[in-house]
Amino acid sequence: MKPHGFRSTRLKTAVAAALLSMTAGQALGAGFALQEQNGSGLGNAYAGGAAVAEDASTIYFNPAGMSRLPGIQGVIAGNLICPSNKFSDSGSQPAALQPLGGNGGNAGSCAFPPAGYLAVPINNQWAFGLGVGIPFGLKTEYDSDWLGRFQAVKSELQIINVNPALSWKVSDMFTVGGGASWARVNKANLTSQVNYAGSIAQAAQQLAAAGLIPPSSVAPIVGAYFGSETFADVSGNDSAWGWNIGLLIEPDKQTRIGVAYRSPIKFNIGGSVNFTNPDVPTLPAPLVPVANTLANIVNTSICTGVTPVAVPPTPPTNGSCSQNISLSLKVPETANVSFFRQIDSMWDVMADLQYTGWNSFQNLTIVRSTGQTLQTVPENFRNTWRGAIGANYHYSSVWMFRGGIAYDQTPVNNTDRTPRLPDNNRTWFSVGAQYKFNPQAWLDFAYTYIYISNTSINQNLGSTPQYGLISGEYHNNVNLAGIQFTYTFK
Repeated sequence: MKPHGFRSTRLKTAVAAALLSMTAGQALGAGFALQEQNGSGLGNAYAGGAAVAEDASTIYFNPAGMSRLPGIQGVIAGNLICPSNKFSDSGSQPAALQPLGGNGGNAGSCAFPPAGYLAVPINNQWAFGLGVGIPFGLKTEYDSDWLGRFQAVKSELQIINVNPALSWKVSDMFTVGGGASWARVNKANLTSQVNYAGSIAQAAQQLAAAGLIPPSSVAPIVGAYFGSETFADVSGNDSAWGWNIGLLIEPDKQTRIGVAYRSPIKFNIGGSVNFTNPDVPTLPAPLVPVANTLANIVNTSICTGVTPVAVPPTPPTNGSCSQNISLSLKVPETANVSFFRQIDSMWDVMADLQYTGWNSFQNLTIVRSTGQTLQTVPENFRNTWRGAIGANYHYSSVWMFRGGIAYDQTPVNNTDRTPRLPDNNRTWFSVGAQYKFNPQAWLDFAYTYIYISNTSINQNLGSTPQYGLISGEYHNNVNLAGIQFTYTFK
């Protein structure tokens, strides 16, 4: 059989889109921005976060609040975050030449992001602080044979933030603060399956139509590949800088108003995509050269994004392969206005309004190391608002109890929702308590239940034959438990 030419725009587009689908959903989404940067604020659903300033974790929420701390103070905190993401099918369709698969199990996975803070007063006006936390991070993972496996299987993201900051007490009423943020995409791992059987069928049909392979070979070869899949694994990392600033206004000793802003941070992530293609199935001897040719064509297209001009009918040697990729990722800006009021010796009340500028993320583009743009995936995120109210009850000099509720909008629209982050609007219900061992050391613990509205999805990433159609509804919720230890060195 002589070498042949093969051009398949549809095949290259399908492979490129599969790779993009692995990256777009979890790389940016509402649910991966973690509000949980301390344990004390969780009990109030983070109401009043930029105004409370009761411990060194104010470095993250509003660095101006360091002016209120009585001395050198350290905080160690962590939150156990356990999301539940369960899908119910109502009309999903399989990809071409693939079984449908199951509902995926519970795609939620528990995580325990820690945080630590140290605030050091320099003099009566100035204070220095350092905070370390994980402001962005989440993980979803479905069963590997679920019906949406060609759109998403595993999505994991973790961004570490190191935040040195200064505060300056301008007067008894006004304090300003600001800091720099060094952030690192420490863990970004996204996997899915690629419909290898569908790509083989498409290549075989096009070659047969061009007279380059016997038409009689198409059906047995395609049948032998039924259910064949490629495993694709994307990973990468990068570091970048941002900043934050805050203002604390204290009209009187019982009232505080906080205003805070965190800048967006843009990452230029470098990484790789790794493909594991299936072996050529056992076939009658006359069909082996044709099957080898088809496998070489599809493997080369998947691995490089370029369809070969001519491929000899030799056994494929590139079943597993990798290629460097790059993409830009911008985490959004946030702005907070917060209020805190001490009603009397027993009660405090607080409120918070937060804006997040998600509309800067309208699409995502992945580029191979060759400079070839695979595809631009539309996301069309919208700006969001989060509102919260809360209260503290000072039961005694040892015990304080907390409560709060919040409403959190999602930036994800119904049309562009993906299984990597099946997000929707959320309502927080929080309770917490603080126990003081002595005036210098205390322990905070809290629990929050987040109700997420039932979430519909009807997604095929533009091609049901290649990716299947995910049609149904998600039933989601989140359980959180937080703990924090605070110590003041005097």
